[in-house]
Amino acid sequence: MLKNIVLVMVSFLAGIFGAWFFTFAIENEASLISREEQIPDLGLQTSNTGKFTPYSGEKPESYPRAEPESFIEASESSTHSVVFIKNFSGTDSRRYSIFDYFFGQGAPQQRVSTGSGVIFSEDGYIITNNHVIDRAETIEVVHKKRTYKASLIGADANTDIAVLKIEAEDLPAIEIGSSRNLKIGEWVLAVGNPFNLTSTVTAGIVSAKERQINIMGGEFPLESFIQTDAPINPGNSGGALVNVKGELVGINTAILSRTGSYTGYGFAVPVDIAAKIANDLIRFGEVQKAIPGLEVEEITPELAEQMELNSLDGVMVSHVIRNGAAANSGIRENDVIIGIDGHPVTGMGSFEEALSYYYPGDKVTVQFRRSNKLQKSELTLQNILGGTGVIKRTFYTSPLLGAKLETINAIEKDRYGIDSGIKISGLSRGYLYDLGLGEGFILTHVNDKIAEDPEEVGGFLEDYSGRLKIEGLTPAGRPFVQTYTIR
Repeated sequence: MLKNIVLVMVSFLAGIFGAWFFTFAIENEASLISREEQIPDLGLQTSNTGKFTPYSGEKPESYPRAEPESFIEASESSTHSVVFIKNFSGTDSRRYSIFDYFFGQGAPQQRVSTGSGVIFSEDGYIITNNHVIDRAETIEVVHKKRTYKASLIGADANTDIAVLKIEAEDLPAIEIGSSRNLKIGEWVLAVGNPFNLTSTVTAGIVSAKERQINIMGGEFPLESFIQTDAPINPGNSGGALVNVKGELVGINTAILSRTGSYTGYGFAVPVDIAAKIANDLIRFGEVQKAIPGLEVEEITPELAEQMELNSLDGVMVSHVIRNGAAANSGIRENDVIIGIDGHPVTGMGSFEEALSYYYPGDKVTVQFRRSNKLQKSELTLQNILGGTGVIKRTFYTSPLLGAKLETINAIEKDRYGIDSGIKISGLSRGYLYDLGLGEGFILTHVNDKIAEDPEEVGGFLEDYSGRLKIEGLTPAGRPFVQTYTIR
């Protein structure tokens, strides 16, 4: 009996102990799990076997380490090729009359403006902006603390490009890159002389291409700017925009600012355009502009809806010049040009840039849509006088007349409906100004004789005395007739 009681007690105690042990084990496991869930990820990696292995410290292949960009080489090579330009003006007494001196108004006072330029060739040709040397009477170029007198080879207001020449040899000409291959987001450097601080380099990226900001003058303004956030300030004009290899990709030209200083964006003429303009001015003294014989306009959402167009890409033909290249090829008004020789045309900027690389006489294939149907036509580009050869425009510059006289081009003949004429440009104080004639006036007849040759008309006006009759058109196309008595 006693043995049975002892056995029961032992069994009872064993059961209690077993239950306690089981409960303790479960709670301890739950506590371990809870603590593991709270452990932060320390970078431990698991192998396929489930065992932990130490973290190697290397980034996954999907996140390659980016090497920092260095601008040292590009800066060193490009700064040697950028020059400082001084424009001296306001001292030419031929631009003033005796009345200016008598009344003390407009008497000569020398003005000096400054800018930058880029050495284009080893023998002294330099590219800059037209507005840097505009109205200059004397131009000086400073390179490595040496000062040179510069002569103006030529200038183009349509692209704001000018070419100077200094007498020097073995100059460090800049390496020419490609603006057409330049990508949005690519690093670029602006090199120039802002605020007269010579050899200044700033960095940024290409933020847009083919940008139009409507600042160009001239008869055929060409705007297809490279937009960059590299800081550009007054004095940078005419300087270099280079890529990280130090190759020239643009000529710094303008800033977008309400204060006159850099506030976010600068604009540069693409080097492919600038180099073509510079070579033309050096070889021919005149830009050989290729004219397609038509005028175009940007396609807006409103225009696309009105014309029932399927896309906003391209440019719409708004006018076809009589007897021009487009008219001869069958292109009509309201056709939408979308490509030139296979290069896409998305808007005015790309259209103008695509044409800027060609010469008069070149044949190009134009892809266009007519009533939303794709077509193409081959046309032969013309020069500004309506021919297909290389031209040298006729100018006559006269300090006495205070102007430059030049023959009108094919576009102006079509616009005004006339066959010939002499246009007044570069007007300053002088004989024509005193007669009341303005910038852009066109002379069609002088003393009832047709005005065709600038030199002949200029020489006649310089020497003539007596009754003078001048007929012509204002820049707005309004006819005028003026009669004077010249003593």
